[in-house]
Amino acid sequence: MTPKITFLGTGTSQGIPVIGCRCDVCKSNDSRDKRLRTSAYIEYMGLRLLIDAGPDFRQQLLGAHIENIDAILLTHEHKDHTAGLDDVRAFNYINKRAVDIYAEERVQEALKYEFRYVFEKDKYPGIPEFALHTIDEKPFRIGQIEIIPIRAWHAKLPVLGFRIADLAYITDANRIDDFELDKLKDLSVLVINAVRRKPHISHFNLEEAIATAQKAGAQQTFLTHLSHQMGLHAEIEKILPSGIAPACDGLTIHA
Repeated sequence: MTPKITFLGTGTSQGIPVIGCRCDVCKSNDSRDKRLRTSAYIEYMGLRLLIDAGPDFRQQLLGAHIENIDAILLTHEHKDHTAGLDDVRAFNYINKRAVDIYAEERVQEALKYEFRYVFEKDKYPGIPEFALHTIDEKPFRIGQIEIIPIRAWHAKLPVLGFRIADLAYITDANRIDDFELDKLKDLSVLVINAVRRKPHISHFNLEEAIATAQKAGAQQTFLTHLSHQMGLHAEIEKILPSGIAPACDGLTIHA
C-alpha cells in the first residue's frame, strides 16, 4: 500500500489579483488555473490526514467529497494555512470528539491567540474542539503511520514539511538545509512550493524549486503554492524538466 495524495489547493495569497483583474490566469477557462489556498489530503493505511486548513478549508473538503478526517498536520501558523480551522466543528459533531491537530509549540501558541474562544475555560456551546499534539523535528506516529518532519525555512520562520512513506510534502519554504534533504532520499513523490518565476523573499521561485527537487531526486515532483505570477498551467508545463510538473486543485496521485 502506498500513500494517496489529493491536492485540495495549490494556490496562494501571494499575487492573488484584485477583484476585476483581467490577467491571463483570471481569464483562463482551464480548470487547472483555478487555485485555492494550498492544502493536501493524504490517505494511507486507513488514516485520513489533512495538511493545513486555510480559508478555503470547507469549500475544499466539500468539493473533494471528503466526509471525515483523522488528524490535521500544520506546517506553520500563517493564516492562509490555519484560518479554516473553525470548520472542524463538523468533524467534532460526526466523531463526538475533538479533532487531533499536530503542530509545533510555537504554532499552537498562535492558534490559542487566533482561536481564543476554543480554549476558554467556560466554552460557548458548539464551538470547535481541538486536541493539540506537540511535534518538532523528531519522527512521530499517528496510529501505525510514521511521519518524518522536515525542517525548512520560510525566510526566518521555521516551518515543517512531512514525509509519509515514499511521499514528502513541503510548502512555504525558501531554504532546506542539506542534512534535512537527506530525509528526502528514495522518494516516489515530492511536493514542493514554487510561488513565481522571479526571486521571492520567503518562497522558492521556480528555478530554486527545480534545483531543490533535482537534489532530492524523487521519481516525480509536483509544484504547489503557485501564485498568479507563475502564469498559466499549460505554460508552466512546457518549461519544466522531465519528472517535474505543476500540481492542480483536485489532482490525485498514488506515491
